[in-house]
Amino acid sequence: MSKTRSVFECQACGFSSSKWLGRCPDCGEWNSFVEEKVAPLPPAGGKGPRQASLGLETGGRPHLFDEVDGAEADRIPSGIGEFDRVLGGGIVPGSMVLIGGEPGIGKSTLLLQVAHLLARMGGPVLYASGEESERQIKLRGERLGVKGGALYLMGETALERIVEQVDAIKPTALVIDSIQTIYSTRLSSAPGSISQVREVATQLLFLAKGRGLTTFLIGHVTKEGSLAGPKSLEHIVDTVLYFEGERQQHHRIVRAVKNRFGAISELGVFEMTGAGLAPVPNASALFLGERLEGAPGSAVTATMEGTRPMLVEVQALVSPTSFGNPRRMTIGLDANRTALLLAVLEKRVGLQLLGEDVYANVVGGLDVAEPAVDLGVAVAVTSSFRNRPVPPRTVVFGEVGLGGEVRAAGQAALRVREAVQMGFTRCVMPERNLPANGGAGGGIELCGVRTLEQALEAVFAEG
Repeated sequence: MSKTRSVFECQACGFSSSKWLGRCPDCGEWNSFVEEKVAPLPPAGGKGPRQASLGLETGGRPHLFDEVDGAEADRIPSGIGEFDRVLGGGIVPGSMVLIGGEPGIGKSTLLLQVAHLLARMGGPVLYASGEESERQIKLRGERLGVKGGALYLMGETALERIVEQVDAIKPTALVIDSIQTIYSTRLSSAPGSISQVREVATQLLFLAKGRGLTTFLIGHVTKEGSLAGPKSLEHIVDTVLYFEGERQQHHRIVRAVKNRFGAISELGVFEMTGAGLAPVPNASALFLGERLEGAPGSAVTATMEGTRPMLVEVQALVSPTSFGNPRRMTIGLDANRTALLLAVLEKRVGLQLLGEDVYANVVGGLDVAEPAVDLGVAVAVTSSFRNRPVPPRTVVFGEVGLGGEVRAAGQAALRVREAVQMGFTRCVMPERNLPANGGAGGGIELCGVRTLEQALEAVFAEG
């Protein structure tokens, strides 16, 4: 008969070793190995305890591709438009959604609102929390205006007892807050360890897929901002959402980084209010609401987040350095790409930035990684360096190459349409993105450029 054996697992990446190691050979972390017990394998041909307890059906036969029913399941609206947008149009029954973010940013608040709306519109919903008692959840729910509906609260950390209540209540959705606090009695390791997180997530996967139970998981993040636990946790779930934004700011951004049922990089914008998270349908108006027109170093650029066009303000500050090496600091932008743009401005345009400190920022706490914002960054830096403001009704977008060329950007028509809706009258864009007729449309002047030097001349022609 097999006996329980001990292994040492890295708590950073999940690497296993038969002996303790000071440094993980896989991820390089120091002092990350913890001894954990490994249960014996089930007998050959028999059901394991995990399968038997959750009723996982195995032994099915394969089907031809043409015989498989490809009809898409009807999505369930959550009642919050921005949340449905991030999920790809609504909640898919039986899916698993993992939400991560900094402590106190609003993960539990959002899921409590979603659970309440689902309980009012559909069947019962079970909210199981291992971090708060039922009374604490109740007090937060009263502040959010939660009232009515078949919403069940449960303060529990043992997975087996949560599964028992799922069998008794038969909910349509399950919320786990958080997965790092839930443990399975089949393992002797502590809650939050690599083996516990992996085991709990796998059992919840069988529960969700076997019974069509929509499951929402809240996950902790590390100091680097990534989800804590093994990487397999993100592979198990169907959708991974990240909360972005600072707790001191009044808005939050929920971004999809993985979605088996929709587009990735989709995002939803919420405003934190006394009654919870309120969706913001017009994100461009939010990010440009406090823009100071006529200030040097400010440029408006059009970016795409998933299928959503947005206008954001890029600010730059160029000032003489007092050190031997000038500083380069960015917030919301890729620091390496910004350094490349500064080199292009110096080599191709002739800006003497070698003795200048350069600070660049995307206003509002939004992280933008799209290459189409290159032209906005270059215009903002040039505006600050020359101390010349960008015309207030001008928007720019386009990718800048190392040769100083301005390359085409995707979905240019959506970007221009968003600029028109926000009242902009002039758009400096790549020449290849101009419409076939080459003229203006919708009351906005389209100015196509081929090089960065042409773009700067076009932008500051009215200045």
